[in-house]
Amino acid sequence: MPYPELRQPVAVTMGDPAGVGPEVTARAWAARRENHLPPFVAIGDAAAIAAVWDGPIARVGDMDEVQRTFNDALPVWHLEDSGPLTPGIPTAAGATCALHALETGIGLTRNQASSALVTGSVSKFALHSIGYTHPGQTEFIAERCGVTATNAVMMLAGPSLRVVPLTVHIPLIEVSGRLTVELIVAKARIVVRGLKRDFGIEHPRIALAGLNPHAGESGQLGDEEEQIMVPAVAQLAEEGIIVDGPLAADSLFAPAVRARYDALLCAYHDQALTPFKALHFHDGVNLTLGLPIIRTSPDHGTAFNIAGSGVADPGPTIAAIAMAAQLAMARERRCASAK
Repeated sequence: MPYPELRQPVAVTMGDPAGVGPEVTARAWAARRENHLPPFVAIGDAAAIAAVWDGPIARVGDMDEVQRTFNDALPVWHLEDSGPLTPGIPTAAGATCALHALETGIGLTRNQASSALVTGSVSKFALHSIGYTHPGQTEFIAERCGVTATNAVMMLAGPSLRVVPLTVHIPLIEVSGRLTVELIVAKARIVVRGLKRDFGIEHPRIALAGLNPHAGESGQLGDEEEQIMVPAVAQLAEEGIIVDGPLAADSLFAPAVRARYDALLCAYHDQALTPFKALHFHDGVNLTLGLPIIRTSPDHGTAFNIAGSGVADPGPTIAAIAMAAQLAMARERRCASAK
């Protein structure tokens, strides 16, 4: 077994049944052996997989069944029929199924029936049409886990780079006003704790990217570095958390520079995700730090434009499942060593 220490299978929500989630989940199972994937269960509407894949499916109702059937068929925790399904066309019934799958996956993982949660992509527009009020899945998961949304930190992780955007889905003009000493300090603490607990890095090396060109050039190109970032770095140092920076973002991602660090804190969404996706478009994983459970997701959307065409790349889903298992194993080993 490639994951002999993994306590339970991984729970994988398929996301919106009209998106590529059902297809890439099924194709991840088909590629399980060459990618050394642990047992996992797909959660959602079994018909959504049958509509885009003709491989073997086993409907299951508990994790023992997942373990028994995984080698021979894709285990599917069928929740409900989503009605008529047309790949690429989201529906209210499909959004409802995606939401119920998310709730089920969270419940299984919080109750330790699954070792980790991998969430497929959803349509925020479709979810909002059925009364969903959260900005995304992360905030919903945090709430269900009893964690405030500000303590749930998004990290993008790949083989050669980990990045954390300090601000996420906001207009660029609002970034400066959202950056505070308190925000940087709080997120840096969570990142360091996550690197220790989930990645097994005892002494994480962190860098902070400046907001302005040349990291403000001593206030000549902006004062956010001097007024906000430098005090935050100083406060973290007093706590024993060493963060280099603020550093000029235009050179921070050069191979020789980024190799010095275990994670890079970035001021805004595209400052983090543009270089990350240039390097890890096919194997990058979105994960959430600060939760009591392991949660990862493939770094792509529903891709309604190609749903059902058979061309969706399962690589990001494979990477998300593999990383979820690795993080779960690291957390389990750390818990065992603490006893």
